[in-house]
Formats: sequence, C-alpha cells, structure tokens
Amino acid sequence: MKTFKFPARHGYAVEISPFIPTRLACATSQYYGIAGCGTLLVLEQTETGISLVKSFDWNDGLFDVTWSESNEHILVTGGGDGSLQVWDTANPQPGPLQVLKEHTQEVYSVDWSLTREENLVVSGSWDRTAKVWDLSRGGLSLCTLQGHEGVIYSTLWSPHIPGCFASASGDGTLRVWDVKTGRCRLAIPAHKAEILSCDWCKYDQNVIVTGAVDCSLCVWDLRNVRQPLSRLLGHSYAIRRVKFSPFNQTVLASCSYDFTVRLWDYSRTEQPLMETLEHHSEFVCGLDFNLQIPNQVVDCSWDETGLVT
Repeated sequence: MKTFKFPARHGYAVEISPFIPTRLACATSQYYGIAGCGTLLVLEQTETGISLVKSFDWNDGLFDVTWSESNEHILVTGGGDGSLQVWDTANPQPGPLQVLKEHTQEVYSVDWSLTREENLVVSGSWDRTAKVWDLSRGGLSLCTLQGHEGVIYSTLWSPHIPGCFASASGDGTLRVWDVKTGRCRLAIPAHKAEILSCDWCKYDQNVIVTGAVDCSLCVWDLRNVRQPLSRLLGHSYAIRRVKFSPFNQTVLASCSYDFTVRLWDYSRTEQPLMETLEHHSEFVCGLDFNLQIPNQVVDCSWDETGLVT
C-alpha cells in the first residue's frame, strides 16, 4: 500500500492514466469544496512511494478529473464555478489551456469518450444538465441534454456504444442518452434516494451499476429494468463512487461516506462482499481501478490523503 498526502486539500476524484499505468491525477478542493480554491495533482507511483509530478491551481473547488484518451499529457477537470478546465502536463505555463464555461452551477462530473475517433467530453452539473464538448472545436458545447429533475452527480460514456452515455442524478433516476439524437433513450427509477455514481460493465454493454445515498449498489441489465440483477448492501452511509473492474466481469468497487472502500463480486449471491478497506478517517470520494495493473485500486478522501492498494 502506498499513500499520498495533499495538506489543506480534500480529495474528490482520482483517475489513473490510460497511457502510463504508474501515473494518476487527483482533483481536490479547499474547505471540503464549500469555499476556496482547488488543486489538480498529477502523481507518479515509484517503487518506494508516490511523488508529485505537477500541480495546477484553480480559483474554485475541483470535483472531478478525466484523462484524455488521445493525448497522454491532457486532462480535464470540473469546477465549482460551473466551468471545465483543460490542462496540459507538458505545458510550462501554470494555467489551463482552455476554460469551457456554459454550466450555471457546479460541474460535478467529467468523462472523456473511450471511442478513439471522438475527442468528446461529457459533463454533468448541479444545473441539472449534461453537456457534450468536442475539444478540437473550441470552447462551445456540441449539445445540452435536459431531462433530469435533480442535480447530476455522474456522467459516464459507454465503453461499447459510440455517442452513448449514462447519467445519475439526485432525482433518483439513471438515464441513458444518445448524443446523435440528443434524447434520453432510457430512464430508470433506480433508487428512492439520490444516486451519486454509476459505471458501465467493461464486458457487457447492457450492464451498469448505480450507487446511492440509500447505502445500496444496484446492478442493472438495461434490457430488463423492472428489478436489478443484484442489490449489494453493506455500506452504512451514502455511496459516493462505484467502479467496475477492468479485469473481472462481475467484480466492482465502491467508496463511501462511511470512510471505507469495498470490493464486491455480484455473481456471489450468498456473500458478494469480498473485502472492506478501512484506511481513511473521512469521506472517501475518489476511486479508480488501474486498467493495466490487475487488482490495483486507488482512492482519495477528505482526510487529505489518497491510497494505492
């Protein structure tokens, strides 16, 4: 286990580079994201620990981060001022390459499309809209998708279907969108509580997981949404982020406001909970699997630390 610290910053999101398996980015905020500025940390795993490669400061809290799928130096963050910031780790200048400002409230989610021909980013905001951006076309969004009746906490591209993403909202619904038509293809009343996170299965285009304030994870088959494939119980407070394993079809991880990270295998109907990691003393908000190092998980917390396990 390796630890990284970010004093006076509270961790909101962490993501491992798709190009460099030892490199990770962490989006942080001052004062728990309520006030103050934010810092994007770019970090490198070494044999002995984790070292800082570069840090970027922004004048508002940073709530999410995504790496480019086409350029190993480019990242996008979402901020409390309603903007997206585009950063270049190879740029000697301290500021962002671009600032994309259309949302009217906090941007809580950003995700870079996995389809290599598309340099598309989707953002989700507390203004209840999702926006799709083509970073090669300047600073205007391609489209705005409306339909949620609550804040959007999570927006995530399908790894299988081009131009398709899912969103999770405070209105208790999971929605699947088609960017070409600009319409919602499916709306699932997935929880009777705010949904803070969702993720697609890497092996089955029809399977998606949601994590909510009701402390449950629900695994859904989009072909039959009358009831979940599996409902995973064990967390004692809201689930902040969920991630499917890139190496096992039925394994996933979750992190929570109960200070834990938990690993599950939903195919194990009797005892799906595999492991509980209790390394933090505050809300755990960021979580990611390493795409190239099997079973490696990275997290970050409001306790000013992140862990690679």
